[in-house]
Amino acid sequence: MDITFRESLEGIGIDQLSGDFFEGWPNPPSTPTFLKLLEQSYAVELAIDEETGNVVGFIQAISDGVLSAYIPLLEVLPEYQGKGIGTDLIKRMFNRLGDLYMIDLLCDNELQEFYEKQGMQKASGMVIRHYQNQAGAVNS
Repeated sequence: MDITFRESLEGIGIDQLSGDFFEGWPNPPSTPTFLKLLEQSYAVELAIDEETGNVVGFIQAISDGVLSAYIPLLEVLPEYQGKGIGTDLIKRMFNRLGDLYMIDLLCDNELQEFYEKQGMQKASGMVIRHYQNQAGAVNS
């Protein structure tokens, strides 16, 4: 299995995003909404299976481009997990965002160790979650 990494959506369409990236989500975004969220990101990194041409992992960042960035999603398809793809994606994104003062993300407790290995530190935070809008904003 050969995986290549890209920082562009050029040539990526709905057909290449067909995997179950949102496994376990009660209201996952549709594939067109998924593509739109990637297109509207400040930065994206994609992991692509060279054999199939499909995206098998991604990370996105939103940012003001001056001081801060937030990483809302880092996802790797279940069958590709444990192969270092997530680590490569986050390292590539950290390199791209390295000139910014802060890079933040929120994760479940069981993922904190993974992010600590990538050089991140635990911090407290607050969130609001509108799970009924998990599929995407109505006005998007």
